[in-house]
Parts: sequence; structure tokens; C-alpha cells
Amino acid sequence: MAQIIAGVSRTFTEYLLLPNRTSTDCSVAAVDLRAPLVRHARGQASAIELRTPFTSAIMQAVSSPELAIALARNGGLGFLHHNRSIDEQVADVVTVKNFKAGFVVSDTNVRPEDSLRQLSEVMARTGHSTAAVTEDGTATGRLLGLVTSRDFHPQRHDPDAPVSSRMRPITEVAHAAEEVTLSEANARLWEERLDCLPVLGPDGHLKHLVFRADYTDNKRFPVQLVDDAKRLRVGAGVNTHDYRQRVPALVEAGADVLCFDSSDGYSDWQAEALRWAKQHFPDVPIGGGNIVDGDGFRFLAEAGADFVKVGVGGGAICITRDQKGIGRGQASAIIDVAGARDAYCEETGQYVPLCSDGGLAHDYHVALALAMGADFVMMGRYFARFDQAPGAKVRTREGFVKEYWGEGSNRARNWQRYGQGGNQGLLFEEGVDGFVPYAGDLSEGLASTIAKLKATMVSCGATTVPRFQTTARLTLVSEQSLQEGHATVILRETTGTAS
Repeated sequence: MAQIIAGVSRTFTEYLLLPNRTSTDCSVAAVDLRAPLVRHARGQASAIELRTPFTSAIMQAVSSPELAIALARNGGLGFLHHNRSIDEQVADVVTVKNFKAGFVVSDTNVRPEDSLRQLSEVMARTGHSTAAVTEDGTATGRLLGLVTSRDFHPQRHDPDAPVSSRMRPITEVAHAAEEVTLSEANARLWEERLDCLPVLGPDGHLKHLVFRADYTDNKRFPVQLVDDAKRLRVGAGVNTHDYRQRVPALVEAGADVLCFDSSDGYSDWQAEALRWAKQHFPDVPIGGGNIVDGDGFRFLAEAGADFVKVGVGGGAICITRDQKGIGRGQASAIIDVAGARDAYCEETGQYVPLCSDGGLAHDYHVALALAMGADFVMMGRYFARFDQAPGAKVRTREGFVKEYWGEGSNRARNWQRYGQGGNQGLLFEEGVDGFVPYAGDLSEGLASTIAKLKATMVSCGATTVPRFQTTARLTLVSEQSLQEGHATVILRETTGTAS
């Protein structure tokens, strides 16, 4: 007969944290959410540390370049999905790595011979009041001057007159070389009383614009996750089919970390792929998964995984458990794997971080995942709700929603992720196609979740994730105690207030 594993497969909702003593120096302001992303020697720092313990799921409906940029600016990391051509994924990695906070690629551009009428139309379309006048009218053409809404008026000046008649020529425009840093550019904006500072290459071609108005925006993101060159960090997913071609291309594009993405990572195929990647690119961190127990963790750790993703069947969009009867409650999986991770660290001196992937239905589940031993979380549904996610925003009678579909759905058709024996096709679905409530901007939504996490940690007497993991106390809940935790009064409905 089959082996029966002792214990019950439990979810995060079946647990609560007990408060610990909160000392006078334990405050929300003192909480440090840094977490190791990749394998490191015990007692030493990880080569890459997340500033906040959040990563985005390797999914078409989640990880766009825009979301990866927004998440990195908030201290986390986006993993760009691989269910497409190598060139397309590489282009997205380059987009994120080329992003420079405060350095704007001009989207309002005209040629000197264009008419003021055309200029007005361009400004109306983009909503911006500063236009770059370049030789060929592109964002990277040779800069000839600037023109703003203060330099002309559609009813005062001849709309058929050329832009050159009202622009300020480059000889009169303060500008900087492309080596300028953001702090240097901002200093010039204020000291020289400038609204805009063009950044030019050695040949006079426009690279970026730096605006005074962006100064405050950059101060909003003090925990940005950047590399040694001050570029935002980004991750990328890979599969076990074309990794020999995809991995080198992503490394060349500048991806900071890779991750083998599979619904079942406890396989010889993934172990072989991990060993190949570590042999050919030993300095590039690469994670593995997904697994749900200690045996799966040790298998991938010994194959060279720099972090391990935990979770099978717990995602909001996943129906693997319904279709195949495979998986494990996420709480039980994390607790089991964390024990194996700690034992592996004792034996080898190597600490391999854990990523909790799936089963995070509520904000407080993030705190539970960390308390149980995860170093960071990976979320799909959560990030799919925001403006920066690729799914379309749809109006319904109940309000706005965003499209969200699983990689195992017929819409995604990510056959590389699911071993069903088909010839580049899904024989049955392991994910669904649906909608999630729209939640606005990522920065605002994530700030709320982080505030809850910090408040929870303070109530538990911890100001760091490692301290939280070693001192947190958990208790199982009954169905009655679960109900006791909800409001039992008739709630007043209000209008005109933020949700």
C-alpha cells in the first residue's frame, strides 16, 4: 500500500500568531524587512538581499516589465515569464535594466520643421507640456532644442509656423552628459532653476530628460532594489526544455537571477538543468521548484538551486489538486521544508532561502509564511490586480476587475510547465481563466500590505525577519475560533470613501 505521511495537510488560515512581548525599542519604524534571495554561507550576507520580501509570480498575467519596475522600486523583485520566444523575454529584461529612476525617455518629440499645430496635437495626445525638438522627431534623435507650452500659444501664434520659430535652441538650453548621476542632475535643476535637464550622448543625441517634477517622486522609493551599477534588479523564469538557449540569452541581457519554473520541480529533468546552469554560469543565481516536502528541497539544493520555491496546487488560479489530486496545504509544506532547510544548513554550512509560492489568500498570510520559515513570498493574484499587471481592466456592474489567468489554463497553454505527455500542448487544464478585483497602483497597495506585516511583527516582538522566524509562536484554530475573528455586527455602508 501507499505510504501514509503522518499529520494533516494544513493551510495558513488554520493558524494564528500569538502576541509576544513588545519592548520599547520595538516599533513599526524600526522594522527591517530585508530578506536573503539566494544561497549564502551561514553567518554571511546573501549576494542579493530583497529590501522587502515580495516577488511576483512567473506568469503571463502578472509579470510585465512595468510591474517588475514598480516592484523593484518598492524593494521586491519581478520574475518575467518565459512562455514566449526568447527574444521577447530578453527585450523585457532589457527594458527593466535600462530603466533609470528620474531619467525619462521623451515621449513628446517633434522635428524643427513640424508646425505648431502638429506640436499642439502631440502635446494633447501625451498630456505633457515639454517637447524635445530632435533632428528626426524621435526620442533618441540629435537634440536641436526644447519647446514648452510657455513658449507658444495656439491662438496667439500662427499654427502653421514651424516649431523652430518658437523653440529654444540647444545653444540656449542647459544640458548634461550621459555620465551624470541622478543626484547631480537634481542638484543642477535646483541650483540653475531649471524645469527640465536634457541628458545627451557624445554625439548630441538625446538620451533622457530629467524633470524637477520627478524629484519628489524619486524620494518616494527609498528601498529600491538595485545592482552595483544602480540599475533596478529583475528576475526571469526559464523552463527545462530550451534552457540551453534561453539561459545564456537572459544572462547576456542582464537578468540578475533566474528561476526554473515547473509545477513539479522534484524531477531529474530539473536537477539536470540546474547542474548545467551552475556549470556554465556559476555566478548567476538560479532557483528551483516547486516542491512541498523536505525530500524535494534536499534534491534541488544538492543539484545547486540557489533558492527553492515551495507550493503545489495552492494558488488562487490553480486547479492541479482538483485535476490530479497532487499537492499539500501550504502551511504544512512550508513548515516541513523549513525544517529540512535548517538541517541542510547545519550539515553543509549553506543557507538556501525558501520562497512561499501560493496559498496566500490574505495579507496576514504573508506574516504566517515568514513566521513558519519562508524567507520571501511569490504572489500572482495579488499583483495581477494592479495597474502595472498586463491583464485588461474591465468594468462590471460591481466595479472594475482585472483579467487573471493561470499558466495551466487553455489561454496560457504553458505546456512547458506541466508534464502531461502532450506534444507541445495541454491535454487538460491545471489553471483557470478569470478576473480579480482591480486594486489601483502597485505602490499604494503594497504599502498597505507592508504596513500590516510590520504591525504584526511588532505585536510579536520582532523587528527583523530572522528574529520573527525564531521567536514567533503559532496556534491552530478551530472553526469556531475562526468565526470569532470576524466582525459580527451589521456593517454600515458608506459612500465617497476609499475602500
